[in-house]
Amino acid sequence: MLNNIKSSFSIKDLENLSGVKAHTIRIWEKRYEVFQPLRTDTNIRVYDLKSLQKLLNINFLHEYGYKISKIASYSDEEITAMVRGIVTEKNAKNHALNIFKMAMMNFDHQLFVKTYNWLSEEKTFRQIFLEVFIPLLDEIGGLWQTNTITPAHEHFMSHLIRQKIILAVHEAQAKDRTKFDKTFVLSLPLNEIHDLGLLYLNYEMANHGYQVIYLGESVPLENLHEVKKHFTNIVFVSYFTIQPAVEELESYVETMTSELVDDATAIWLFGRMAQKLNIEKLPQHITRFDTIAECIQQL
Repeated sequence: MLNNIKSSFSIKDLENLSGVKAHTIRIWEKRYEVFQPLRTDTNIRVYDLKSLQKLLNINFLHEYGYKISKIASYSDEEITAMVRGIVTEKNAKNHALNIFKMAMMNFDHQLFVKTYNWLSEEKTFRQIFLEVFIPLLDEIGGLWQTNTITPAHEHFMSHLIRQKIILAVHEAQAKDRTKFDKTFVLSLPLNEIHDLGLLYLNYEMANHGYQVIYLGESVPLENLHEVKKHFTNIVFVSYFTIQPAVEELESYVETMTSELVDDATAIWLFGRMAQKLNIEKLPQHITRFDTIAECIQQL
């Protein structure tokens, strides 16, 4: 179940979300009175959602070139209106990462779509994913781990990004197949549900003209045997984000090798947990990629 929406934030939370140092936030608060935080019984500052949204807006304007002294002279309504005016301009593309974070914190689907559309006017889907979505997802992961945001925020943004990937995959699969030397079979290990990276690989491989069999999340190894009956020259692709567990990694890869690999079969591995594998000890037919960009170069 998703947690309740977070409605109060520490000054460290504000720093994590905005990138503005806590020391700077205190200066803005004391010198310009831009915030009026509540205080706990132990005199610790606590900020509400309105303060967080205001800080994101102020930081956006500050990065856009406005002086903090000038921003502080405007009312909350004027600050919000200025931000809305700027984000309707195409030159707001350079601030896409911050705008996407604002969309996440406000659960603002329209702002996400508008920003994505601006980016797509000048960038390919690959550029948007690698240059914007991956840094955004990395940052969201850190924010979630530090309890700065709730799972609701993460799910909201991940779902929107997933929609864009699926649309890109649909367009790529509509093209004629042009490469026949291998077939890619994409799946996640049992109990692994983090599929955005695998979905994007589906797009890249289909866009390069390959046949891709996408099986999705939490697939037992024995289910992959059936695919081998229908195709030759298979590359099994998997993305290890939280599974297998560290203590099970080597044995899982050994099982993959013994059950799936032959002279016409290979395995490509990606993800945070895959990075823990000793690349020098991997069998000949298994390749570990540190980044998606490395994989793209081999397609």
